[in-house]
Amino acid sequence: MNSKLERPVQWYPGHMAKAMRRIREYLRSIDIVVEVVDARIARTGRNPLLDELAGERTRLVVLDRNDLADPATTKRWLADLSQRGWAGVAVDGRNQRSVMQIAAAIGRSRGKKTAGVARAMIVGIPNSGKSSIVNALLRRAAAKTEARAGVTKHLQWFRLEGNVELMDTPGILPTRIPNADAQWKLALCGGVPHERYDAQEIAAAFHRWLLARTPRSKVPDLHAFATARGFVRRGGELDYHNAAHSYIRAFNEGAFGRISLEAPDDTEAA
Repeated sequence: MNSKLERPVQWYPGHMAKAMRRIREYLRSIDIVVEVVDARIARTGRNPLLDELAGERTRLVVLDRNDLADPATTKRWLADLSQRGWAGVAVDGRNQRSVMQIAAAIGRSRGKKTAGVARAMIVGIPNSGKSSIVNALLRRAAAKTEARAGVTKHLQWFRLEGNVELMDTPGILPTRIPNADAQWKLALCGGVPHERYDAQEIAAAFHRWLLARTPRSKVPDLHAFATARGFVRRGGELDYHNAAHSYIRAFNEGAFGRISLEAPDDTEAA
């Protein structure tokens, strides 16, 4: 049986296609495009189509989950964004004080448009943290959030301080993710639903990648993790299935430390 990582992932529900059409329409009246990207996958976690749609509009790239990413690598990504001429901020989307950096950056991005309403659109792939950031900016639970991909399905307008209107949009993936490295990274960070991948394969791919870069890493492989956490079936057999899902949760909770899966000068995800 072939590995799922050997086959292109295709997950493009109807609401994504509909949202993409509406995003194209609304962009005509948008001043600022705010793209939220998981800081751990700052290349793989972006949808190249959004670059095409944004065109020459003012760009603000938000590297979310900064608390889980390697700090030195995040600084390199911010420098890379600056070289492209884009504003960038790194935040912990669950921390309201941290998210206020985004409001300040939007204010700076308004440029000469100090009068009237400035319109911003927040975009990104599924489960990038957009809705959590919207809620933190509004200081209330206005946008639905869950730790899984594909929760936001409709476009929503919100009013921010500073005379800014912000549109929240559904997370939109490229129509195909053919690269195996991109697939396991997106799956590990929650960019695709768990039913679309084999959790054991994702855990194994991550640990192989980690050992190739840090041979002395103390992060356990799935076998050691399952043993230590007591994932044992009747008869003493290890329960790798449930252990793998727990392993992925542990990664996303920062149990293995602050890890970035790619840097600006990496070629594997280019």
